[in-house]
This record gives sequence, C-alpha cells and structure tokens, in this order.
Amino acid sequence: MSSQLTESIIARQSPEAQEIIRALLAENLALRTQIAGLRAELDELRRQVKGKTPQNSSLPPSTQHPHAKPQPQKPKSKKKRGGQPGHQKHERPLVPTSECDEVQELKPSECRKCGTRLRGGDPDPLRHQVWELPPIQPHVTEYRRHRLSCPGCGESTCADLPPGVPRGQSGPRLVALTALLMAYYRQSKRRTAEFLTALLGQPCCPALTVKMQRQATAALRGAYDELVAQLPTQDQLSGDETATKEQNRKAWLWTFVARTFTVFALRASREATAVVELLTAEFTGVVTCDRAKMYWCAGRLQWCWAHLKRDFQALIDGGDAQAKRLGYDLRRGVKQLFVHWADYRAGTISRAAFVRRMAPVRREVERLLLRGAESGNRSIVGMCRELYDHRAWLWAFVRIEGVEPTNNASERALRHAVIWRKLSFGTQSADGSRFVETMLTVIETCRQQKRSAFEFVAEAVQASFARQKAPSLLPKA
Repeated sequence: MSSQLTESIIARQSPEAQEIIRALLAENLALRTQIAGLRAELDELRRQVKGKTPQNSSLPPSTQHPHAKPQPQKPKSKKKRGGQPGHQKHERPLVPTSECDEVQELKPSECRKCGTRLRGGDPDPLRHQVWELPPIQPHVTEYRRHRLSCPGCGESTCADLPPGVPRGQSGPRLVALTALLMAYYRQSKRRTAEFLTALLGQPCCPALTVKMQRQATAALRGAYDELVAQLPTQDQLSGDETATKEQNRKAWLWTFVARTFTVFALRASREATAVVELLTAEFTGVVTCDRAKMYWCAGRLQWCWAHLKRDFQALIDGGDAQAKRLGYDLRRGVKQLFVHWADYRAGTISRAAFVRRMAPVRREVERLLLRGAESGNRSIVGMCRELYDHRAWLWAFVRIEGVEPTNNASERALRHAVIWRKLSFGTQSADGSRFVETMLTVIETCRQQKRSAFEFVAEAVQASFARQKAPSLLPKA
C-alpha cells in the first residue's frame, strides 16, 4: 500500500484524510517490522526443535518412532537369534517328591518290542512335574454374633468381633491384592473388579475397590511417613520428577531414591518448595539430579552426566561449527569418565586409582567449558558458563565415595510411575494421590529390599484392622 501512495497523491487529499492515511502507513510499517521479528524467532525455534531427539535432549524415548531410531554404531552380530551352542541351560528345578501335592506312578504294562508282560518297579524313575492352578474359591468366614439378654436387669449384650476382624467384608489379603492390582499391575478400578469377580470368585464392583484403596492407604501411611522423615538423614539421594494430573489439573510426581528405600510424593507444583518440604533444612547430603534449578536449594548436588552427555550431543547436532567441535571434545571426555567409572564399579581399579585417572579428565573438561564460556557464541556461552560456574557439582562423585555420577536410580524408579500415568491419566482426588504416592513408595522400597510387596501390604492391613502398630519399611539394623 505504501508503494502505491506517493506524497503527491496524499497531498491532493483533505487534511483529515492525509492524517488518517499517514497514521495507517505508520501502523502498517510497525506491523511489518513486528511480523519480521516474529518470523525470525519462529525460524530459530524451528531450528532448535527440529534436531531434538531422545539422544540429545530430555525427550522420552517413547516420542520417537521405532523406525526413526538411529542405527547402532556396533556392527550387527552374525550369530543367530536366541541361545548359542554351549550356553548354560536355564530350567526350573524339580521340587522334592515329598512336597508334591499328588504323585502318580506310571509303569509300562508290556514290552514295547515283544509284548511280554512287565512287572516290578524302577528304583530311579524319570520325574516329570506339572504345575497347575487349583480352582480358586474365596475363603468365607461367618462370625455369628449372638445377642443375649441379662436375666437380672434385662439388658441385652451382643458379642464383639475378635481382634483383627474387619468391620467390612474384605479381609487383609484381599485388600492387599486389590491395592497391588491397581498400583503395581496398573489395572483400572473397573478391570480390577472384573478380575476379582471372574477369576477369583470374589464379588466386587468399582466402588468396593475405592473402599479397599482407602483402607490400604490408611494402613500404609505410617510406614510412608516414617520413610519421609528419614530423607533428611541420608548422605546421598537420587532425585527426579515427572508431570501428571490431579483432578485434571497439573501436578508433579517427585521421587527421591536412597540406598535402601525410595519415597514418592505427588505435589501440585514443580517449584523448589517441594524439595524443601521433603528434604527440610536438616539435609546435608548430596542429591544427584539433572540441571533443573529447583534442586539447587538442596545445597550439595551431583549433576547427572547422562543428561550432560545428551546436552553435548545436542551441540553436535545443532549445526553451528564451533558448537559442533566443542560438543565432540566434551563428549570424548564423557566417554573417558564412564570408562573409568565402569572399571571402578567392576572392582578392577581401586578408589585411589579412580581418583587419579579422573584428574586429567576433570582438567580437560573444565578447560573446554571455560573456552566455550569465553567464546562469545550465543549457542554455547550460556550452558558452558553455568557448568563452569558450578563445576563443583560435576565432580561430587569423585570427591565423595558412594555418590553416583548419574541419577539413573531415580529414572528407573519413575519408569513404572510413568507407565501408570499414561494408562490412568493421573488421579481424580487428593485421596487418589495419597494412594499413588504411598503404594509406589512401598512397591519400590520392597523391590530394593527384596521383600514381598504383597506380604508387606497384607501385614500392614492386618495390623490396621487389629489397631496395632504398622510394620516398618526401614531396614533393620
């Protein structure tokens, strides 16, 4: 429009029209400038997003199509799929004959060649065992509470239920199984009710599963609170978090993994307040985590080198030549780091030898980070400056024995929770959130301690019904 409107054309218009035309031209020029800026910003964002993969960013592996995954660097093995000749055989050992529920003696009646009748027995017969599920029938106990009248005063008295007998119709093992079906085996309430009814012969509806869910939460909450209270006393933790929903609102599922137990907590915020609430001001240990800033309030950190490896790969894939070179140099240092760590974990080198080997790796990585921080290249200055300024958080695992260089422990602990979230779309109430964080804590802690989650939950529910102290998940001294 501005190219068609010349000053001579504008001058022939009335003063009012000239004022309007000039205002519109100025507004048009401002909008064109704004559009050009937005287009440049959009191009930059597209450039950043285009090359992001699970290998160079925090994108989960499930976001990448299986056909789009990069080819492995190792050449394909020429061996056939499956077990190789000479490998150790894995088979289920036979149980002793005395422990079998039924034993059937099978003897041939006649010779398979000539037909002569056979007698006697084989002192060492071939043993073949078949495992089968018996027909499942619920065990129903009826308590007949008699009400008797006093012959003296006429007052009637009804017998009390024995200690530990629930007021409802669900026993502790049934409550434990229902809770695990929903939390451990990731079944919905409706499918859990259908499983109990169809396979176990236990009449159930979704509303009853909700009731048993609340009973399990109440029974296990004491053990959960006991673990939360122990978090500030730990000398090393691995932390992570993942997004979820509560009542269709954003929420976050936090996890902190100690050596012998794990704690999950579902909160409405991803802010540092959740870290302060769980770890408190008394925490003096080291938290292994990614570079998310809400963990900085913990004080002593170990940044995850698996995340850093992806960040350095992003520099290689970004397209900028200077960033690509720096990414290759830093990735070489990461490879050396993990080689030395693997040797130390395998026991092939001592702790002192590991510290000696890491000294040149540390010097080289810090030199490269300083080079990137002073390069003036916008694509690398910010990340390199942050890493160099907080370089003490890169090497806590070298200084302090027992600290891991990655937060893989919390990543593995969250994997089950992430799958549950994808299937359930979060929780629908605060009660549901308490059930999820409590059950996930019990399940992961029992796995760490090699305990039966079912037996522990059943024991806790039985103690709750009997109004006794709940069992503990703290490792025994």
